[in-house]
Amino acid sequence: MGRLAPAGRPHVRPRDGGGRAMKWLNRPTSTTGTALFLLDVVFVIAAWPVVLWISRPDFLTLFVPPDDIRGYLYPIANLLVLYAMGLYRRDALIETGRSLSRVPLVVGMGCSASAIFSTIPAFVSSEIVPLGGRDQALVFALASVCFTLSAFAARVLVSFMLRHRMLRRHLLVVGAGARAWDLRHMLMREGSSLHYDIAFLHEPALGEVDPRLAEDPTVRILEGDSIDVLAAARLTEADQIVVAPDDRRGMDLQRLLDCRKAGFPIVQYLSFVEKEIRRIDLKRMELGWLVFSDGFTFSALDRSLKRLFDLIMSLLVLLLTAPLLAAAMAAIRMEGPGPILYRQERVTRDGRIFWIMKLRTMRVDAEKSGAVWAAQQDNRITKVGLFLRRSRIDELPQLVNILKGEMSFVGPRPERPIFVKELAAQIPLYNERHLVKAGLTGWAQINYPYGASVDDARSKLSYDLYYVKNFSILFDVVILVQTLRVVLWPSGVR
Repeated sequence: MGRLAPAGRPHVRPRDGGGRAMKWLNRPTSTTGTALFLLDVVFVIAAWPVVLWISRPDFLTLFVPPDDIRGYLYPIANLLVLYAMGLYRRDALIETGRSLSRVPLVVGMGCSASAIFSTIPAFVSSEIVPLGGRDQALVFALASVCFTLSAFAARVLVSFMLRHRMLRRHLLVVGAGARAWDLRHMLMREGSSLHYDIAFLHEPALGEVDPRLAEDPTVRILEGDSIDVLAAARLTEADQIVVAPDDRRGMDLQRLLDCRKAGFPIVQYLSFVEKEIRRIDLKRMELGWLVFSDGFTFSALDRSLKRLFDLIMSLLVLLLTAPLLAAAMAAIRMEGPGPILYRQERVTRDGRIFWIMKLRTMRVDAEKSGAVWAAQQDNRITKVGLFLRRSRIDELPQLVNILKGEMSFVGPRPERPIFVKELAAQIPLYNERHLVKAGLTGWAQINYPYGASVDDARSKLSYDLYYVKNFSILFDVVILVQTLRVVLWPSGVR
């Protein structure tokens, strides 16, 4: 069995040229979205003091007084809403035109929220003269214009940098088999960076070269009977080395250790996919990796904080949406006979069964032939029900389930027992999603459209397992913030 040992200069086939301008942006931890966020922060910090100075010179100078939260409210809200509405996501970065068209609306949302909160006495120091209506309107207008222009400028600059081969990740992948091809395929579709320079390191001991890689003229493969991994890493200027061979037997770990000592980060395939794509690759899952890697830790403090978080958020949302919920219930009653609410068995933590509550969106006889998944253009859905589903209003009664402790605000989608039994029989590790309570929203719900098949359930499980493995209160907050995008710009709703 061959070993990764020193050898002459490896054969390169073919090389994708290009320098590494702005090397600090190509570190392993950076992504295109992260770079865009940092640019937004810089532009907002530059624009906001000017807005304040123009709107009311006697109110603030270029320095924000620390005792008035209004000096921070507008820029923080702007960045938060940009994040919540998905303008740092991969799809928004790819579809630049659609992303730019949404910027004015998103910025307007952030400025509107800031204007409302800045009038609340609790947010204004008693020592500061409050803004009058004219001053508030001027700040709102200037902030909206400046933040919109700032967001435009940041996105145009990122587009320019991408065209000039900046913001690229340089990866050296050990192995060029089927696993390596899967990695490249996922990175091109789901990677946290828009562009990667990937070089594959291959020798006979690592198995056969995948034909899809071998036949692609754009793929760069370093081949040889015995390759020096450190030399290959230096040759490719790798930001990170990913170990992804089909056959790991016989690999010389000393050569990888030499790379580690030389400053090249090294990560296994599954760990890299988990961190880079933020889901678990079920196709290549190894139970050994799942057992020995970090995660699946739920302390008593974690569960207590999560329960407190659920109680506070559910009460707050229920209070804010009570008028909307009442109007929806009236609309269902006016549309025709039948119950306004319906209760249905669902599965939550540890496989326990509970009765979920939702607004009725289907005809009364929708399941006279038995339980089936909802389909696109499902004729069982009523006209009012279609609107309620698209706006997610039909799920508001689940807040009562959260208050009762049957659900959590964030967690895997609650499935029906009959579907759970069917899916667990076909999909390994499916029941592991029940290590936490089912949720009103979740990591899978905001990253994958509604699923109505076994394949969809398998794809959503990859996100559910990632959530369960990496559970934290901060992660719950991130998911909750991003749920705003799904509610206002729904996709995949059935």
